[in-house]
Amino acid sequence: MGLQYLTISLERRVHSALRSLADRKSLKPVHLLTGERGEDAAYFHLRSLGYTVVARRWRTARLRGDLDLVAWDGPAIVMFEVKTRTARDLAPADTAVDAQKKQMLRKMAAAYLRQFPASMRAAIPVRFDILSVYLLASGTEFEHIRNAFSRTETGDERGRW
Repeated sequence: MGLQYLTISLERRVHSALRSLADRKSLKPVHLLTGERGEDAAYFHLRSLGYTVVARRWRTARLRGDLDLVAWDGPAIVMFEVKTRTARDLAPADTAVDAQKKQMLRKMAAAYLRQFPASMRAAIPVRFDILSVYLLASGTEFEHIRNAFSRTETGDERGRW
């Protein structure tokens, strides 16, 4: 076991304990708390896989919605949509990401990338992944769909950022 693994494991445990205390006093609906717990679990899971997470719940004033997680995977920047469930239903969690949600995520990603100089923007590989998190009594399970959808509706990756 490496030092990085031990560090992430310790951070995860401390964060989980603090989250549990905060959730008890929260006035948020249960489904929002479940989503936040799933995003927290996804954050630590991705870090343990070597991703460099640079943003959580990123928002812009110009658009509705948020990017759950933004991370670097080598030279590529990955926009993660995290879907959390407390049970494995008939339909997988990722089916909740419909065409409208994908379009919103594309717009949010374009807004996020505008933070980079225009000369760099076109050279950054962008990927959209869906990470399903199942918070089960037997433990937390993850299903990761890499390249879940393209940068454009047509699949043409030459879209302008």
